[in-house]
Amino acid sequence: MSDIHFGTDGWRARIAEAYTFDNVRRVTQGFADYLKAHDLADKGVVVGYDQRFSSDLFAEAASEVMAANGISVWLTAHNTPTPVISYSAVEREAGGAINITASHNPPADNGYKVRDPHGGAIPPEGLHEIEDRIPETVETVKRMPLADAESKGLVRRWDPNPAYIAHISKLVDLEKLRNAGLKILVEPMWGNGAGWIPTLLSGGNNTIWEIHGGRNPIFPEMKRPEPIRPNIDVALKRTTELGADVLLIFDGDADRMGIGDEHGVYIDQLRAYALLAYYLLEVRGQRGAIVKTISTTTMLNKLGQMYNVPVYETGVGFKYVAPKVLETNALIGGEESGGYAFRGNVPERDGILGNLYFLDFMVQTGKTPAQLVEMLFEKLGQAYYYSRVDTRFPSEKRPQAKARLDAARPTTLAGVPVTGIVTIDGYKYELGDTGFLLIRFSGTEPIIRVYCELTDQSLVQPMLDAGLELAGLK
Repeated sequence: MSDIHFGTDGWRARIAEAYTFDNVRRVTQGFADYLKAHDLADKGVVVGYDQRFSSDLFAEAASEVMAANGISVWLTAHNTPTPVISYSAVEREAGGAINITASHNPPADNGYKVRDPHGGAIPPEGLHEIEDRIPETVETVKRMPLADAESKGLVRRWDPNPAYIAHISKLVDLEKLRNAGLKILVEPMWGNGAGWIPTLLSGGNNTIWEIHGGRNPIFPEMKRPEPIRPNIDVALKRTTELGADVLLIFDGDADRMGIGDEHGVYIDQLRAYALLAYYLLEVRGQRGAIVKTISTTTMLNKLGQMYNVPVYETGVGFKYVAPKVLETNALIGGEESGGYAFRGNVPERDGILGNLYFLDFMVQTGKTPAQLVEMLFEKLGQAYYYSRVDTRFPSEKRPQAKARLDAARPTTLAGVPVTGIVTIDGYKYELGDTGFLLIRFSGTEPIIRVYCELTDQSLVQPMLDAGLELAGLK
């Protein structure tokens, strides 16, 4: 049996290799034992899934193990967005949740996420405990046939959508958005976000189109359901063809979001995060802490200074963000991947609410997405430019690459002085007012990532090249 380890957000592996029914059952037994150890088993658990190959069957397998352990299961009656599953943990007063999804990973992968009673990611120490409790073989895993579990009332299928819709209706004025007169294109990337915007905003005077809204586990017209280019290029082109005012994008499990402007230009995820924070601070007049991962924008630090709110920086992944959001009652928390959590909601990324908030930003200001970016830069006094390069990198080569980066102490990068090095998650080279360069290993895939955000657009490619050279990739 293969070792199972939780990465940045859950366990992910290739279907039929490491990701098998037996391994799903093993990790579920580990989670069941964790729930028992923390007196959460009596509260039951929510189990949901995405549109990937056999996700519904893997969810049933997990439910069988929970039931055999005497833990009641609320099994979603259909594929369900991650934020809805997370909210359901709170609404059902459950001890936690299981989500069968590989999020943005390639089509051949599937995954397994766990959530706590708050609907948030379980912190690293909890994940390590779950890993330690995973049995070495499937022979010791408890299992009850699904039909028996359902007949005994240990597994109940239910529709979680109505409760979630009632909840977010308290956070954003859906009636105002329904009658905004906007032309909206939605890109759910063959995933769990399909149908949500048309359903929530139907009955008004908007024109709403949706592409890639069915179930197709090979994700045609994109490499993977990740809301960045080139995966969204078809949608960006369609935006201009239709004359849409905005493109709203989800990732495969709808916990992340993306925005395309009226010109078919992608608003990168760092700008999107800064825009949402600006919206909450300026348009809504709210105040509270901002939580950001090491890989996301320094625009948030500047907004924090302008509005006199604290900004906290964490490692990459909501297993770090969610606990800090809860600790500080943060206004917003998020990461470079395009996942953002909002106060009043669960401490979890929510692409549905994030996209609705962006529409509300447009409606309340009367501005287009491109104009909102201009307004943000005017507020900040300068523009910010971001880019990222992902390179396949075998796990066995990580120690050598890590040793190389540990030893590196550059004083300049692409001619810009290095003012500090932060190593809480990867290697972040601070470049004063110019920005930053970050090199880190992905926690979900065999990939090394090189990121930068700079106030000088001409430096972006030279800085990425410097990062690739520093990592030994060029």
